[in-house]
Amino acid sequence: MKIFNSLDEINNIEPTVVALGNFDGVHRGHQQIIGRTVKEAEAAGIRSGVFTFSNHTSTVLDNVPAVKNILYADEKAAILESMGVDYMFNIPFDRNILTMSPERFIEEILVDKFNIREAYCGFNYRFGFKGAGTPEVLMREGLKRGFGIHVQEPYEIDGIVVSSTYIRQLIEEGRMEECTRFMGRMYTIGGEVVVGNKLGRTIGFPTSNLIIDESMVTPPNGVYITLCTYNGVRYPSVTNVGVKPTIGTYNKNVETHIFNFDKELYGKEIRVEFIRRTRPEKKFSDVEELSAQIRSDCISAKAYHRERGML
Repeated sequence: MKIFNSLDEINNIEPTVVALGNFDGVHRGHQQIIGRTVKEAEAAGIRSGVFTFSNHTSTVLDNVPAVKNILYADEKAAILESMGVDYMFNIPFDRNILTMSPERFIEEILVDKFNIREAYCGFNYRFGFKGAGTPEVLMREGLKRGFGIHVQEPYEIDGIVVSSTYIRQLIEEGRMEECTRFMGRMYTIGGEVVVGNKLGRTIGFPTSNLIIDESMVTPPNGVYITLCTYNGVRYPSVTNVGVKPTIGTYNKNVETHIFNFDKELYGKEIRVEFIRRTRPEKKFSDVEELSAQIRSDCISAKAYHRERGML
């Protein structure tokens, strides 16, 4: 998959079928749109593309709170590539795009840059100045300019429309199993392992610590059954998200104990996938009580992994 990181990089490309949208979660609704795009392009013998923004539109809009990300940039690109997408148009959302009329957006980006033949979008897709562009506008302009439009109706699970907003809510409430159903994959936190207070090592439960990325939506404080990926291998694990209230004052972080694992991970990249929240974070009376609870958490997590053949 070729990634274009600016409009200036896109010149004289062959005809494309393009999925239009923020695709900030590449959730199951998004996957329907992108999957149809890829199949249409393959059938027509032309390239498939996904037009998305490298930053959330809320970072540019006035008087709008910044929206937390669901996916890391490299995670999003890897998912799209795995779906068979040929081109990722990963364009910064800026004041120029913000102020484009829908007609100018279509002419200068979709037609002139993408050489678009077919477009796929969701029922609530909006573009152009003040969101004046709609699927209906795309249909009207497509008739004039010779490209087709396909609109995905709301994608529902158990009567609930799948949306990035709802998925953020699930993550923020620690409802990780529901999140997995709506996303089509487990929610992931990743990064470089940093040195912690090393308390876990002294009580027999060494952990790998990650600093919370403030741009990402994060689960509430508590203990989670997880999987930890290091160097391409997934390991059963248990993870605490929180501030360690029993032992002092700390910033919120993620610390993961990997079962049957003895490698040193400081400075290494890991990814933690969240399966289920087992309890909220709690302040214990002393380290001994905390240690006993950690042992109990590990026993429960191991049992879960063992039942599913992961241990």
